[in-house]
Amino acid sequence: MSVNVLTPAAVLVLWSLVMLFWMAGTRLPAAKKMGVDISKAVGGRGSDLDPALPPQAAWKSHNYAHLMEQPTIFYATIAILGLAGGATDTFNVALAWGYALIRIVHSIWQATVNKVQTRFLLFLASTLCLIGLAIRALLATL
Repeated sequence: MSVNVLTPAAVLVLWSLVMLFWMAGTRLPAAKKMGVDISKAVGGRGSDLDPALPPQAAWKSHNYAHLMEQPTIFYATIAILGLAGGATDTFNVALAWGYALIRIVHSIWQATVNKVQTRFLLFLASTLCLIGLAIRALLATL
C-alpha cells in the first residue's frame, strides 16, 4: 500500500461535502423558523440570510465558504506534487495530512464553539503546513 499526498486531499474534499450538508441541515430549518419560504425566494445569496440567522447557523455557512477559499491552493499544490513526483515523499505526506486534519478540526471548532483566538491558531497552523507544501512543490518543479 503506497502512502500518497492525494489521500488527504480526497479526505478534505469529502469533509467539505460533509460541511455542505451540515450547513444545509442547519440553515434551512433556521430559515424556515424565520418564515423564509425558499420555494418562493427569487435571487439573492445564502449569505444574505446571515445577519438574521442565529450565529450557530451562520457559523457553518462561514466555514463552508472558508473551505472553498484557501484549500483551493492546497488542492493545486497537491496536484503539482503529484505531477512532479513528490506524491509519496514522507514529509510531503505528513504536511498534507497535517493540513487536512487541522482544517477539519478548524471546521468543527468554527461550526460549534467559534472562539476566534483558537480558530485563528488552527488557521495559522494549517497555513504553515500549506506554506511548507508550496515550497516543496516549487522545489519539486525546479
